[in-house]
Amino acid sequence: MNTPSGMTSRVTDLLCTVLQIEPPPPGADLIESGLLDSIGFMNLFMAMEKEFGIGVTAADLSQDRFRTVERIAAFVAGKLGPAVAETVLTDPRTGHERRRIALGGEPEVAAAVAESRAAAPAWAALAPRIRARRLLRLADLIEERSAEYVAAERAGTGKPAAEAAGEVENCADLLRFYAGAVRADVAPAGGHYLPGRESWVRWEPLGVIGVIVPWNYPLMMAAWRIGPALATGNTVVLKPALTTPDTALLLARDAAATLGPGVLLAVPGDRDTGRLLVDSDVDAVAFTGSEAGGRDIVTRAGLRRVSLELGGNCPALVLPDAPPDTYEALVRATTYNAGQSCAAPARVITLRENYLETVEGLAKAMADRRAGVHFGPLNNADQAARYDRIIGQSAAGIEHIAPLAPPPGEEGGHWRPGRILADLPPDDPAVVEEVFAPVLTVQAADDHTEALALANSVPQALAASVWGTRTDTVLELAGGLNAGEVWVNCCLEQTAELPHGGRGGSGHGTDMSVLALTEYQRPKTVTVRVGRG
Repeated sequence: MNTPSGMTSRVTDLLCTVLQIEPPPPGADLIESGLLDSIGFMNLFMAMEKEFGIGVTAADLSQDRFRTVERIAAFVAGKLGPAVAETVLTDPRTGHERRRIALGGEPEVAAAVAESRAAAPAWAALAPRIRARRLLRLADLIEERSAEYVAAERAGTGKPAAEAAGEVENCADLLRFYAGAVRADVAPAGGHYLPGRESWVRWEPLGVIGVIVPWNYPLMMAAWRIGPALATGNTVVLKPALTTPDTALLLARDAAATLGPGVLLAVPGDRDTGRLLVDSDVDAVAFTGSEAGGRDIVTRAGLRRVSLELGGNCPALVLPDAPPDTYEALVRATTYNAGQSCAAPARVITLRENYLETVEGLAKAMADRRAGVHFGPLNNADQAARYDRIIGQSAAGIEHIAPLAPPPGEEGGHWRPGRILADLPPDDPAVVEEVFAPVLTVQAADDHTEALALANSVPQALAASVWGTRTDTVLELAGGLNAGEVWVNCCLEQTAELPHGGRGGSGHGTDMSVLALTEYQRPKTVTVRVGRG
């Protein structure tokens, strides 16, 4: 909260960081003591704008306002207005506090939606080539500031730098893809479909889109949603996950400079902030998150359009003639981002003849993947507790646990080791629940029919993979899998040109590819009478 003591503490921390000093005594005169000189003032004002979102005007430039920590705190609190709820964000690698951030409430959500609504007509009226140019400039700016984006993405997720850098690059690539894709006509060709009439189809934007994204890929999931939404002429209010607002705020800052004011806004907050956004005057909602969250959004959205991506618990069918690199590939996929990927393999299904070989091969591959060396921590305390609960309740008769190697000083983070669980019943919690962690379960089937039945036995139907060398067999199994995306002898390989989306408990709607453009548009058929007929 913006209480006097709380704000004084925040300002003290900011001053110590900016001026590289020890905390001054209460009431200490920062100017007389020489701690705050002209350069210090300049650096402090820039830091205050970044930390609190406030600017210092000429009318504010009174030395008395900045003479002590307490006066600076009072000035900031006055600029911010009435106290608002805030939350402490922690570093998942250490468990320590890393920053505090205000939670968006009803006034903030309403103001953002109103600003987005006001910007919508002008943005929609731009010719596609003009919107494309602005999206390309945003992509360029993200690349130019990639170091800042990588640092922000790592701050909230704890993922390795190489993973974060790749995702920043993917974000820029996706924006460029949609900048070009929106200039291609996806409507049916105009023509003479009725006697004496000429008809064509106009695609029109929906208006203001409320986008709610999760904490596992904060920037990339935002790009998947905002790319097609913005390209097709909509404005967006983005609500990032509670624990990972950092890159969303950078994105909104850079969008204001390249796309224009109000076209893309970010409102950090918790689940209640998300509910407020869904309940507001948005025209459609795009949500990536849990099934429970998706069901709540559908209930609240009513007749408005909703696009949902709700998780995977994905199967991987491993056949006796699987390629030699199968085990390593599966383990790498399930430990990428610490297993917190909706499309990552979670449930390995084999035939009985290659069951023990598969368990041993996966265990050997997992032993070489260490949390703290090859992949990062789980995102938050709740996710770590979920991992612990499901592992604790599992009745697996075989368990292989990889080494855990958090870096020195980071032992208090949400680190969890990779695990291979086998010899477990079909209703085991590790099978039926999505652990969303570096865990693979292994089940055996008598034949291909039973293998498909096991693969399709959970509510989710997002992605799957098949591993084998006989083309006719793997293609037949791929066709029998109930999933929106199937890989053969590979996994987690995606590109902007190919669609991604789920079925059943994994939601509905399409991310990526030109197909995603239709998620954020509505067709209007125009028919004109020609001649006297």
